[in-house]
Amino acid sequence: MGRRILGRLGAALTCATGVLLALATAASVSRATVNYQTPAVTLVRADGQRVSLPHELDDGRPVLLNFIFTTCSSICPLTSRTLEEFQDKLGSEAARVHLMSISIDPEQDTPSRLAEYARKFHAGPGWQYYTGTLAASLAAQRAFDVYRGEKMSHTPVTLMRAAPGKPWLRIEGFVTPDELVDDYRNLLTAP
Repeated sequence: MGRRILGRLGAALTCATGVLLALATAASVSRATVNYQTPAVTLVRADGQRVSLPHELDDGRPVLLNFIFTTCSSICPLTSRTLEEFQDKLGSEAARVHLMSISIDPEQDTPSRLAEYARKFHAGPGWQYYTGTLAASLAAQRAFDVYRGEKMSHTPVTLMRAAPGKPWLRIEGFVTPDELVDDYRNLLTAP
């Protein structure tokens, strides 16, 4: 009987330690300034239009970019909710920012599925969702250093750029909407 209690106690402590480590990891956010080479790939927007990734990124507006998949039940809903609140906090200024969410599961994430996901998170007209071929998705993931081998291994990364030709701000971890607004405003005023 004593061994069984010790075994259960050990299992409970191991589980609690895992939960605490996960919370500590989720609570940490890191930021870095990075330059990326955008691959010349074609993606498909949720409206069904085939578009060039470099052209979409370089339309003259500041860009916020993340990578999601619609069946994700952990990271993606949290980061999507953050972007939803970010656009709400910006108010009318949100129309001057291009929010982009690229699927890391293009075989499942059809344009109609992405459009449904966009409605779920109240995506405004400046927030667009993209899918495409698996090769195009992988090229984009690799170019922005978010590819982690398979979709269940993805991590929360938000990328932000003030204008074409400028470096990207890479934010790793779960940033709050207020922090994201601060990062955005700081990026726009940086020299």
